[in-house]
Amino acid sequence: MTAPIRYVRHARCPRNIAIVIAVWAGLAAFVLLFDAAWWLIAIFALPTLPLIWEIATDRQSGLEMNDTHLNWFSGRMSGTTGLNEIEQVRLDTRWDFSVRTTLCLRSGQRVRLPQECTPPHRAFEEVLTHRGLTIIRHHFGRF
Repeated sequence: MTAPIRYVRHARCPRNIAIVIAVWAGLAAFVLLFDAAWWLIAIFALPTLPLIWEIATDRQSGLEMNDTHLNWFSGRMSGTTGLNEIEQVRLDTRWDFSVRTTLCLRSGQRVRLPQECTPPHRAFEEVLTHRGLTIIRHHFGRF
């Protein structure tokens, strides 16, 4: 019997807060130094609003794995799969060096895990291998 694995990521982390502060400080610098138009600054501030909302609500995402099941959650999405239903786990490295995780089930279905709920890929691959699952790696595919 292997110990259960639990990974949780919080939106209210120092990295996300630093990103918002840096972007807003940069926008304030444009206003102060270059007398930028308010409507232009508002357009550049819009992409930060979803992150500010996630920080305010402290949305959590993550996964739990025991000897029989893999459960994941991210915001309102959640799912569970039995480990015996998984034929292989596909880890795709994308062009931005992020890793996308797809569960290929014995029924032919593919379940893509949300990126924010998966742990760092090297540690996750090691855990999956230890559980006896087949891992397939693909690097830099076109799609």
